[in-house]
Amino acid sequence: MKRVSFVAFCVVALAVVLFSGETRTAEAVTCDPSQLSPCAPAITSSTPPSATCCSKLKEQQPCLCGYLKNPALKQFVGNPNAKKVASTCGVAIPNC
Repeated sequence: MKRVSFVAFCVVALAVVLFSGETRTAEAVTCDPSQLSPCAPAITSSTPPSATCCSKLKEQQPCLCGYLKNPALKQFVGNPNAKKVASTCGVAIPNC
């Protein structure tokens, strides 16, 4: 009986180890602020963001904290128009 319990425990432990790493795989994002160039017209004027802008903004979302911490980029990413564009695209600007 002890042997059966030990084997069952090993099988469960192995399954946990095998599947725990596969619960969620995230693609690596290359942070490149130039990818947000399709958003420039919407940020600098009152035109709504294009589908390309929203797509790029969603792709670059994990990078936004880094952009906000960069003094050269903060003025563009953190301004009210950029926040409005992000909101329109359904992208939350993080508090970092």
